[in-house]
Amino acid sequence: MRTFLSFVLWMLLCCCWTTRAEIFTSISQMTDLIYTEQELVQSLRDYIKAEESKLDAVKSWANKLDALTRVSTSDPEGYLAHPVNAYKLMKRLNTEWSELETLVLQNPSDGFISNMSIHRQSFPDEEDETGAAKALMRLQDTYQLDSEAFSRGKLPGMHSNILLTVDDCFDMGKTAYNDADYYHAVLWMQQALKQLDGGEESVATKPDILDYLSYSVYQMGDLPRAIELTRRLVAISPGHQRAGGNLRYFERLLSKELSEQNQDYQPASEEPILLGTYRRPKDHLPEREKYEALCRGEGLQMNEARRSRLFCRYQDGKRNPRLLLKPTKEEDEWDSPHIVRYLEVLSHQETEKIKELAKPRLARATVRDPKTGVLTTANYRVSKSAWLEEVDDPVIVRVNQRIEDITGLEVDTAELLQVANYGVGGQYEPHYDFSRKDEPDAFKRLGTGNRVATFLNYMSDVEAGGATVFPDFGAAIRPRKGTAVFWYNLFKSGEGDYRTRHAACPVLVGSKWVSNKWFHERGQEFRRPCGLREVD
Repeated sequence: MRTFLSFVLWMLLCCCWTTRAEIFTSISQMTDLIYTEQELVQSLRDYIKAEESKLDAVKSWANKLDALTRVSTSDPEGYLAHPVNAYKLMKRLNTEWSELETLVLQNPSDGFISNMSIHRQSFPDEEDETGAAKALMRLQDTYQLDSEAFSRGKLPGMHSNILLTVDDCFDMGKTAYNDADYYHAVLWMQQALKQLDGGEESVATKPDILDYLSYSVYQMGDLPRAIELTRRLVAISPGHQRAGGNLRYFERLLSKELSEQNQDYQPASEEPILLGTYRRPKDHLPEREKYEALCRGEGLQMNEARRSRLFCRYQDGKRNPRLLLKPTKEEDEWDSPHIVRYLEVLSHQETEKIKELAKPRLARATVRDPKTGVLTTANYRVSKSAWLEEVDDPVIVRVNQRIEDITGLEVDTAELLQVANYGVGGQYEPHYDFSRKDEPDAFKRLGTGNRVATFLNYMSDVEAGGATVFPDFGAAIRPRKGTAVFWYNLFKSGEGDYRTRHAACPVLVGSKWVSNKWFHERGQEFRRPCGLREVD
């Protein structure tokens, strides 16, 4: 099985080397895979009819997929809103369908192979499966979910029968292990072992799991537990090529540590390894803990005194003729810096039209390199975006005019309307929208100065996660379809307001669509004149 799986993977690489990965970064584009999978199931059924007597194993697979696609095609976005469904879709199309293709090639069937060849170019690749797996780990960290919760479909606010198998958990662990992420490797290998000990069948064996788990635990600095796990491995697989050597090495290290610290040997804890057993390693983001707490709804700095300073009102854009008969509904979200939410900014029809225009153009979202000003992809922004111009459709003209009327700012010097759809665990880690003093060329190519303000449209509701958070002052703004939030990134003096550092929390359940308009300094000279103080 491993041999012909390797062959098929090699064939896929040869045939599809030009395929662009990153499908997992957009739920919208992943919905196409649902229908692709449905067509493959039908093609598979046609093949079964031709050689049913020889393909009992294939028929069993088709029955499973048939039931699955009936559920997924009834509501593709809703189906993919669950991150485990999205991960398993990546895994099926990247790994399991390829294994099935090899089985079919042993008894060629022109119809099935032809269909596979047509669709193969749109298949997710190894990067997509890895990206989807890392997305589950990101959700696990941000929302403090243990592996058991994911494996059993127990996400906040919802329960389902979507399960991760022993092999799914094992593959998740291997993804982390291969990335030297031993913290997550421990969590997922432990879950795989737990389910295997519970009687689940799997391709992965207990020695395989213990091998990865024991070494990952060692990398986390827990020598007593690494020794205990390795002893279990040696007991069930005495001839294992690494276990004996690892055990002797771990025991020597522990003996040396105990001798240097003048301590007696203490047996490994018998408590199972859970979320919190080991501390997650620090990373590049200094406000990681604060940011993730806000995403969970913890650490919010809203209090009664601040709430008493927040109001709602009708706003007519300083007697703007287009808003006199139907002023905009405006709500204060935060007092300082002032953040407002506008209600009923986009209608359902406008939202759907904008999505329709953006979907074929969606590409991995980029960030502007602070040194060169060139747009580039970044791992801390997981989404796909498209830029829409007024010539694309009259709806863009209307939306741009409406945004100008509401804000009172000049839209001609603003950036194009950017539409973004977030994928599995989609997020945008804490960042500034404006360029800082150490990156003076960030917007040089545009020739319109710095980003003075941000207007963010929410084009979908999100079942769980996906909030816009401001770690500096502890605010969290939840997506509400049809509404928009607005804030100034610069003071009237042109100095950056560093309090506006913000983030898009990972989407836990749902498909998040947003569009935004970034206003620039040029053209605002008379619409937002300079203040008398630096922080006005």
